[in-house]
Amino acid sequence: MLNIRVVTWSLGMWTAFTFVFCVVYGLLTPSSMHMTALLEQVLPGFVWLSWWGFLVGLIESFLYGAYAGLVYVPIYNFLHRKWVRQ
Repeated sequence: MLNIRVVTWSLGMWTAFTFVFCVVYGLLTPSSMHMTALLEQVLPGFVWLSWWGFLVGLIESFLYGAYAGLVYVPIYNFLHRKWVRQ
């Protein structure tokens, strides 16, 4: 059985870290190699190379990860109770 709080925070932090990694990668590589357009499409309000856009993207990334944890853990725990104990 998974702890919903641990998994939700872990996924939120992981997606926030991944967002920061993508932005740093975009700053270090030529513009033809980074994913500015994808980030702007997936994260509403994100604007490349602005502090406000970075903050919005970071918060949205964390919330997407937290949402994944909130949805995944109950499904996993339900299936775990149903199939593992039989």
